[in-house]
Amino acid sequence: MADDSIACIIKSPIALQAGDMKTDSAKPGVFVIEVTFPRERIINLQKITFKNYYTAFLTVRLQRRVTVESDRKLLKWKTCLRNMCLMPNPHTENGAQDYFSIYRHQMLFEPDDVMTVRLILRQPSPVWLNFTVEDIKVYECDHDKDKVQGPWLSQLTPERPLNLSDGLPDPEVVASSVQQMWVLTEMVRNNPSTARVGRFDVDGSYDVNLLSYT
Repeated sequence: MADDSIACIIKSPIALQAGDMKTDSAKPGVFVIEVTFPRERIINLQKITFKNYYTAFLTVRLQRRVTVESDRKLLKWKTCLRNMCLMPNPHTENGAQDYFSIYRHQMLFEPDDVMTVRLILRQPSPVWLNFTVEDIKVYECDHDKDKVQGPWLSQLTPERPLNLSDGLPDPEVVASSVQQMWVLTEMVRNNPSTARVGRFDVDGSYDVNLLSYT
């Protein structure tokens, strides 16, 4: 299956640490990875996928183009996902190298008109020397396709249940007709040379075994 992820520019992780990183011996507990798109492309975000590498928590911030007063367009940062847990216990390896997907419906708002994605990685445990996320892929939302499919799909579930009995014949009438057809079929099969299709009388009289009762 072809991968329909969009082209991205993924910058190298930047460490965030309080104090002087040249003199402090403690390792940084936070990294930031910034993802942009070629030619300042603006997208409607559908999902983000990645492989974890010993990151315990993930926060996602988006730089979006928003409309303000006088129809001006401004770029603003907003957090769309806060402290997503990737490792249930930061000190153990559970989830440390799993694949994850973040979908549009999981975010705090509709991630439209996005110019930059910023992944904030956090690992409070001193057990792991390095942590990051790898194989980052971004997928774009096709709003035009959703508009075509959405209303049509919504009509598959009617507002009120259909009455399947509307327009159908009385079941008792159907049962009686089937019984008569069965009797006629048996008569033709047993007496192919003498049976007269459509009549049940023999010499002006009826065989009581051929009568059906309703």
